[in-house]
Amino acid sequence: MGRPTGTAFAEAETASEMAGAAIALLDAEGTVVGWTQAAQRLVGYSAAEVVGRSGAVLLASPADRAKVQAAVEQTRTQGGWSGFGDVRHRDGRTIGVCLGASSLSGQEGRARWVVSAIDTRTFDAPAEQGSAAESLRAALDLQTHVPIGVVVRDTELRCTWVNDTQGLKDGIPRPERLGRTLTEAASSPEAKTLEALMQQVLVSGVPAIHTEYRSFLPLQGRGQRSLAASLFRLDDAQGRALGVCAVSMDVTDSERARERLAILGEAGKTIGTTLDAMRTGQELADLAVPLLADFVTVDLAESVPLGEEPARTGLRDGDVPAFRRAGVASIHQDIQEFLFTRGESVHVRPASPFEGVLRSGKPHFEPMLDTSPGTWVDRQPPARVRKIHEHGMHSFMVVPIRVRDSLLGVAAFVRTENDMPFAEDDLLLAEELVSRAALSLDNARRHARERAAALALQRNLLPHRTSGGSAAEVAWRYLPADDHHGVGGDWFDVIPLPGARVALVVGDVVGHGINAAATMGRLRTAVRTLADMDVPPDELLAQLDELVLRLADEEADPCIESTPATGATCLYAVYDPVTRQCTMARAGHPPPAIVDPHGGVTFVDLPTGAPLGVGVVPFESVTLELPENSVIALYTDGLVEDREHDIDVGLDRLATALARPGLPLDDLCSSAIDTLPARAPSDDVTLLLARTSSLDASQDAFWQLPADPAVVSRARDLATRQLDEWGLERLAEPTELIVSELLTNAIRHGKGTIGLRLIRHAMLTCEVSDSSDNHPRLRHPRTTDENGRGLLLVSKLSRRWGTRSTQDGKLIWAEQQLTAAS
Repeated sequence: MGRPTGTAFAEAETASEMAGAAIALLDAEGTVVGWTQAAQRLVGYSAAEVVGRSGAVLLASPADRAKVQAAVEQTRTQGGWSGFGDVRHRDGRTIGVCLGASSLSGQEGRARWVVSAIDTRTFDAPAEQGSAAESLRAALDLQTHVPIGVVVRDTELRCTWVNDTQGLKDGIPRPERLGRTLTEAASSPEAKTLEALMQQVLVSGVPAIHTEYRSFLPLQGRGQRSLAASLFRLDDAQGRALGVCAVSMDVTDSERARERLAILGEAGKTIGTTLDAMRTGQELADLAVPLLADFVTVDLAESVPLGEEPARTGLRDGDVPAFRRAGVASIHQDIQEFLFTRGESVHVRPASPFEGVLRSGKPHFEPMLDTSPGTWVDRQPPARVRKIHEHGMHSFMVVPIRVRDSLLGVAAFVRTENDMPFAEDDLLLAEELVSRAALSLDNARRHARERAAALALQRNLLPHRTSGGSAAEVAWRYLPADDHHGVGGDWFDVIPLPGARVALVVGDVVGHGINAAATMGRLRTAVRTLADMDVPPDELLAQLDELVLRLADEEADPCIESTPATGATCLYAVYDPVTRQCTMARAGHPPPAIVDPHGGVTFVDLPTGAPLGVGVVPFESVTLELPENSVIALYTDGLVEDREHDIDVGLDRLATALARPGLPLDDLCSSAIDTLPARAPSDDVTLLLARTSSLDASQDAFWQLPADPAVVSRARDLATRQLDEWGLERLAEPTELIVSELLTNAIRHGKGTIGLRLIRHAMLTCEVSDSSDNHPRLRHPRTTDENGRGLLLVSKLSRRWGTRSTQDGKLIWAEQQLTAAS
């Protein structure tokens, strides 16, 4: 056999040219006794003009006639001849031809010659297919070294003449062929088909070119061969049919070359369809059976599916890595040949071909498996030796699965019922298949490593424990994308805010992989920072948009090798349990869903906003008043979008899943995720649910006060009485000081009425609001300064303090921890 390309294809191409050759039958004296239509087309002479004349008259020059005389002697001694010459066309022009002659034997020792002629102009070819001279040399070499089988049959299709080559090709000995039809000499369906085709050629005179068939009888040591026959009708001087001439060539090598190309083409489509290393191993095994072997095993180093670095080739003693069976395939459905099933750990035995392949990095090729005592087979476990003998394993190859100098695993190929032993070309094909699989396996390993890193990064960046405090009960689900698409950049957060409020955020970074996860972490940190500053939702998104634009500018630096994803969508909402109001804004993100206490689901008509990083459209907030026990559902597009359905289908599916009043929030979250059409989503899926609460009236006290310094004393008294009602007398003194400082600051810098609110929840919060939009800042006064110590005192008395803007001005707040007893 030849390689999948090269010589075999050259032979096949030349054989195709020869299939259309002009054929003439000559007797022992060189007289033309049979003529074909192809011969008439070549030189222009009809059978009536040629049959009965010497074939030499068709040669153009005396030198060619002398050459033919010498060729006659070679044909008689060697059975054939080939060379170049010129023939004379009927119109007088000269035609260069490639000539071939083969002697034929008939009954009673009679002899004939069959002569073929191919116009050399038919070998002209485009530059990429080789020059005409190379094609001519190939034709001459083919006629010389790859003899053609020739059979001449009479009008009853009985064999009258045959050359010795034909018997070597189809397995029928000459004595059994002469005087018989093909079906009498070889009873097979292919013989019947070929004989029927001969009958058609005999009747119609139209040649049948390049009809492929198998040798009728097995050839000793060579098995069945593939042949291609071209059939021509031979005419006498009156144009009547004399019989049929069949010219056959062995095309086994070219057929196998085509088969190998087909296998390699199939490998490109079926190996490495996913980024799952174990599945790739099975794909390799499935492709190789039965096209190459009767059964195959593929064992991968255990580090490969995990994404870890594989071992190096050239292992030292004691360094044999652990393996896991990734692929098994057999011509038998029950796969009885294997000791280890798919997924099991595989132990590499010392002094075995597998260990040798691991150490050398080179394949083990054993066309005839030696199972005699003292061989490596004899030193294997009894169960394995029994399997080898039970199934008649007679030919064996082990090929290392390598990428550069890294060893990913080994693939074993075995033949049992296929009697032909593996040949060198089979090893070349196996190495090519394994090489292609190795690239896919290495990609899968790298993907697994990046996915593991991205998941680890994302797990560390996403919240581990979430609580909505007094404002809401929360539940969430996060599903990373499937192995093929990689981990995306989804994130969510639940951020406690002053005044018992809570911020809910869900975002989605463009892209997948570790870069998207890293960018997600940066944006999540930025959102937390801005939330701690109590920035309103629309302003928070605007500042986040500027951050993404800056990140994009940084990534445009040509010195940076990798380019992480920077575009993102985001939805940010703030819920206040005191007012039961939820203010939200979004940047290109799917709209939130609100589930009322009775199970009615609506998607908020919230301005879409541009995705973060576009920087062209201002963001707008919307404020809703929600009944207690409403559910706010924030999610990413992976939950409602897929390639097969419109987003409206996904929104309807989500609404149906959420419309279940009274279901525990965690169960509701799971129920919504379970509606996904695919269990392995192509994009990250995030769902955050918050069931709202409202503070009891007894937990909130509010007073509207005039902007008069005299009111400070009254405000302290109001705060003290309220703390007494709440049982928080211990906090009365610091609270009086905080109220005094915040009110004084509001009276000094504001105008109009002032609001004072005390909220008792997980903390004690004191809020003072006024109509001024000037936000105070903490100062560190010197000992000689008479002012500037108010906020410093508030800072020391409270756990934390801050300010935020309101529709009418600003609000200053301070939080204190409650006593353990309360």
